[in-house]
Amino acid sequence: MEKIGRNDPCWCGSGKKYKKCHCDIDEIIKEHELLGEIVPPRSIIKNKEQIDGIRESAKINTAVLDYVAENIREGVTTEDIDRWVYEKTIELGAYPAPLDYEGFPKSVCTSINEVVCHGIPSENVVLKDGDIINVDVSTIYNNYFGDASRMFCIGNVSEEKKKLVEVTKEAVYLGLEQVKPWAHLGDIGQVINDLAKKNGYSVVREIGGHGIGLEFHEDPWVSYVTKKGTDMLLVPGMIFTIEPMINMGTHRITHDETDGWTVRTADGKPSAQWEIQVLVTDNGYEVLSF
Repeated sequence: MEKIGRNDPCWCGSGKKYKKCHCDIDEIIKEHELLGEIVPPRSIIKNKEQIDGIRESAKINTAVLDYVAENIREGVTTEDIDRWVYEKTIELGAYPAPLDYEGFPKSVCTSINEVVCHGIPSENVVLKDGDIINVDVSTIYNNYFGDASRMFCIGNVSEEKKKLVEVTKEAVYLGLEQVKPWAHLGDIGQVINDLAKKNGYSVVREIGGHGIGLEFHEDPWVSYVTKKGTDMLLVPGMIFTIEPMINMGTHRITHDETDGWTVRTADGKPSAQWEIQVLVTDNGYEVLSF
């Protein structure tokens, strides 16, 4: 890390003197780095102004998901959901982050049953009795990003599917309990993978969570098959998503070569995902969007 005088402006851009801002945190980070641990780069540690901005974007993101929850039902199309997300996001003064992101054609991802993630809304896809669907909403507001997703059970869902949805949500909450300063990302991965395996499920390995806030996707990449005490050190000011994709069958997935986006389970069995956006605080965590 670059050497900064105690009375110099802090590297984070807060305008405070270094000694009254990140000096003590940097000392702790250095101690962990000397032990050979993976530590976060300064670029992903947010200052108060940035956190406040990200928090506002996350609030809008949550409001859009709430709107979807109020309206989703059997008989609507995933194109309807895309329209709701676009119109509500614009109404609230923000912009849907997925739209045109690396060529993605819609404002939201809608992933039904065996679709793991990145499902593309379509007027030809109608929600049916017994479906489970993940609606993944991401928001840009004043150049800050919010991101979260929820599962919805449509009509009379089988007990098997209900259990998958409930266990996946429980896994997110267990992962959240591991978020605290000087813990590790691997702590989150361990409890999530343990719960999935305990219930006879598997966790997708190739796709995970991510840092977010100033960009849509930042470091770190968050795996859910890691071990406790491993992976990146958690430091106050880090913001990332906890979003395990848990499959009823194999962890293996396939990528749709036709649309270039849709990811499905290799065995055709259902998959579930909940996504939460979380800030590491001085003494624990703050949920930003869920």
